Amino acid sequence: MKRLCIIPCGAKKVWDKHPDNGATIAKNVYIGTFGKACQAYATQFFDEWLILSAKHGFLAPTDIVYENYDVSFSSKSAEIISLDTLKEQVHMKGLDQYREIVVLGGKKYRKVVEQLFDSHVLRYPLSNCKGIGYMVQKLHLAVQNDREID
Repeated sequence: MKRLCIIPCGAKKVWDKHPDNGATIAKNVYIGTFGKACQAYATQFFDEWLILSAKHGFLAPTDIVYENYDVSFSSKSAEIISLDTLKEQVHMKGLDQYREIVVLGGKKYRKVVEQLFDSHVLRYPLSNCKGIGYMVQKLHLAVQNDREID
């Protein structure tokens, strides 16, 4: 069965530490603890994974992000990617071919993803976590023990 993991972007980006960094591949952009934990999990358990950015939409790990930004799905920014554009990306990038989609992230990502993939099996292995610290711990344990979260 073809599976895809979608991980959230993060507020902390490489330019926060290295302002002169310039264009950077997506997997090296998001440097927060949660983002790194999600990436380690996705890399270990999935052949294919994407980052869902509130500004850029679906980013492959090797896609280029050109500059810093501060946009989240819960912000009121005009820069938030539209649902229509996300739906176009799903079609153009062939994301509708996956039978199972595993989403790492909180409620705001769930709301977005559920509007994009209706006939797919969607899983949210972190949905029972009370906060980001618990999510990070759960991801670290899964990677350490080489056991995917149910």
